[in-house]
Amino acid sequence: MQMIADLHTHTLCASHAFQTLNEMAAAARQAGYCAMAITDHAPAMPDSPHIWHFANGSALPRNIDGVAMMYGAEVNIMDTKGGLDLSQELLAAQDWVVASIHSPCMPGLLTRKEANRIWLSVAENPYVDCIGHSEQENYRYDYDLVTKAFAKNHKVVELNGGSFAVRKDGIPNMRALLTACLTNGCHIAVDSDAHSAWRLQTALPPLYSLLDELSFPQELIVNATRENLVQELKLHGRRCAEEIGGIVL
Repeated sequence: MQMIADLHTHTLCASHAFQTLNEMAAAARQAGYCAMAITDHAPAMPDSPHIWHFANGSALPRNIDGVAMMYGAEVNIMDTKGGLDLSQELLAAQDWVVASIHSPCMPGLLTRKEANRIWLSVAENPYVDCIGHSEQENYRYDYDLVTKAFAKNHKVVELNGGSFAVRKDGIPNMRALLTACLTNGCHIAVDSDAHSAWRLQTALPPLYSLLDELSFPQELIVNATRENLVQELKLHGRRCAEEIGGIVL
């Protein structure tokens, strides 16, 4: 199995990442990708870029050496009502939005009821595209209940390669989450969450093994084919869909 894009990556706009935009694009091209999304951390993370960063996508090229570039954000869930740290106006302006729970922004444990409430609320946000590394044990939710809402609202559930390095407690949950996605027809993305070029190129093989084990169908993986990716962008009403399609198709 081989993906055609990575839809969750970071640059050194946050100081706990290590590569520039051009270096990440070059790594994506070397990995055989035709597209990628730069999703730097939104402002609530301690070392995130300034909020102006997320309103300045027009300063960046759509095509870097044959790689179709999408510019977005990994937004932080800030409360148990599913509040996010970017305005709806800024979320609408992004090419791709990943919503995630990070401990600096949501400290401590969540009850199952609280976690369900968060994700059911996020599912209703029209400008969230992808649900980031939600298999974390501290934030366990009812996978069957919530993936039905994700599927209904066209939210893509992420299978996150970074979890094998920094969120190992959630690895056993990935199988149950994927099974719920398969049962409920919920689309997924297979992403590195790379904070370096090396991780972009090496993070996905453990995820491929899990997908093979479950015989997860290609048509439910948004970054498995070029056609899947462009169709997903259109489904989400993203304005970049035509431009990205013009590059990758």
